[in-house]
Amino acid sequence: MNLKPELAESLRKIGFVTATEVQEKAIPELMNGRNLVVRAKTGTGKTAAFLVPIMQRMGRTREMEAVVLAPTRELAQQIAKVSKEVGGPLGISTVVVYGGASINAQMNALRFGANILVGTPGRILDLMSRGALKTDRVKYLVLDEADIMLDMGFIADVEKIIERMPHDRQMMLFSATVPREVVRIAERYSKDSGRITAGPEEEPVVNTIRHEYAMVPRRLKFAGLLAYIKDHAPRKAIIFARTKFEANAISRVLGSQGYNAILMHGGLTQSARERSLGSFRNGAQFLIATNIASRGLDIADVTDIINFDAPDDPKVYIHRVGRSARMGKEGKSMTIADPEQRVLLQDIEHVANIRMSRIELNTLPFETLDLPIRDRGHGHGSRFGGRGGRGFNRQEHGKSGFEPRNRRGFRR
Repeated sequence: MNLKPELAESLRKIGFVTATEVQEKAIPELMNGRNLVVRAKTGTGKTAAFLVPIMQRMGRTREMEAVVLAPTRELAQQIAKVSKEVGGPLGISTVVVYGGASINAQMNALRFGANILVGTPGRILDLMSRGALKTDRVKYLVLDEADIMLDMGFIADVEKIIERMPHDRQMMLFSATVPREVVRIAERYSKDSGRITAGPEEEPVVNTIRHEYAMVPRRLKFAGLLAYIKDHAPRKAIIFARTKFEANAISRVLGSQGYNAILMHGGLTQSARERSLGSFRNGAQFLIATNIASRGLDIADVTDIINFDAPDDPKVYIHRVGRSARMGKEGKSMTIADPEQRVLLQDIEHVANIRMSRIELNTLPFETLDLPIRDRGHGHGSRFGGRGGRGFNRQEHGKSGFEPRNRRGFRR
């Protein structure tokens, strides 16, 4: 790709030797200054696909030349980490900004100078409104995981940011899917945008993931989880819960059985979430998380995704399983469903274009343990030991108290 020798050496030192498909297709086009919409799944090397051409063309100044928008704090941190590893030896400085952290500290970091700014839309707008972020010299604008920003309702903020950028900046949109709204943004804000597709567009889920499910009565969900872990011994797994209260309950159950399990949900402080990710990356066996971890996170070597419930929305399932089987590796997804969730499993199979295999779990050894039982309802109303909740009522209460629900999880 005719990279600068110092950039090629910096990439080599962190293990970037052979280009992935998206890098091979996008980097030459971007180095020629072309505006691009790139459709590629997470875990295919998109971060380097936009950072390499930016750093190749970047001058040695103290000016901010590139802004990268990411939908979540965790993804922004990951992008910034790669940017610092690659650009640091080249004298390229990177600053990352996001909500939930001190804005004063971030403003101070910007005063010292940043060549590349990585951040979430809300915090970048906040810095702009305070006059702490000047974008008049920006040459490169990246929207990473553009479809996720659309799903999370950030598009209005993103458009405000784009409108405050120089008109002649190069724009790069990277997205796992390219819905009509993403195309509209590209057409409205960038001239003659090219389109690149990496990987099979018709498959929303990579074909290196094995999909399984087990039917377990609601009152035995925790026993089912322990049975799966005992019989299948996942090496490194993310366990997805619907709510933070449910995640807390799962954490207590696994901790009581001696498992190394880390919590991550929106009820934790940003520093606690960062410590959780660090612990999981550095050897913890389980990360228990809400959907906050289903989007944009790049954690190497996750072997199993365990859904404590069948998600109501098939898109949530697709995002979750995308945390496994990164960069072409194999992975496994297992969903602990109760009999009322059969329709949800069928929806997932249809939308994700997959076939799920049923497995049996031997819950009997765990049914006599003093485990919490499932509370009334899914979603936002659930409580597992939370204030006013009934989720940690013990087995003497006799039954879970669930009300019948329709296919989307709402009370009938």
